[in-house]
Amino acid sequence: MTVTVPAGGPQEALLRRVIAYFAANGVGDTSLRTLAAEIGTSHRMLIYHFGSREGVLTAMVEAVWRTQQELLESLLREVMDDPYDGAWRFWVRLADDRAFAPLFFEMSAAAMQGHGWADALRTWITVWTDQLGRFFEQVGHPPGRARTQARMAMAMTRGVLFELALTGDRATADATMAAFLDSTRPTSRAG
Repeated sequence: MTVTVPAGGPQEALLRRVIAYFAANGVGDTSLRTLAAEIGTSHRMLIYHFGSREGVLTAMVEAVWRTQQELLESLLREVMDDPYDGAWRFWVRLADDRAFAPLFFEMSAAAMQGHGWADALRTWITVWTDQLGRFFEQVGHPPGRARTQARMAMAMTRGVLFELALTGDRATADATMAAFLDSTRPTSRAG
């Protein structure tokens, strides 16, 4: 199921409120009526715009993914001369957004449990691994190694983000990510 939300309209504004609510409170088993009351609308408006609770949640997952994807692409374009700076800036944005990690990990758990509304996360991870693989090739890693580096980068980022969400220790999280990014530089370029 895909829910396409046009940019700039009332459906997008409503979806932003949905995402903010779930980021602050978690998804859990929140009903449409509870969600509607909390974000200042009616459950009928949610049904009108998204079709069902699953439609709301599917639209949320897709919007969160699209936002993160656009951010990554934008940052990498901005720092064409040093893609590692783009990767670092992306980390900083993820770490600064205190609501992202809990929502991301809850959506991930839902995908692992087979909830259809979270299925897009499987695609998300594949797309990002492919993009990061190309990034590592562009900075000098051979193709096979680049793909491995991409998987390691995804795993490291999720792990450090998870730890940051639990401990709140930003200094350690930043130091860990900085050391990891430095360790991924091709040997021929390090120094």
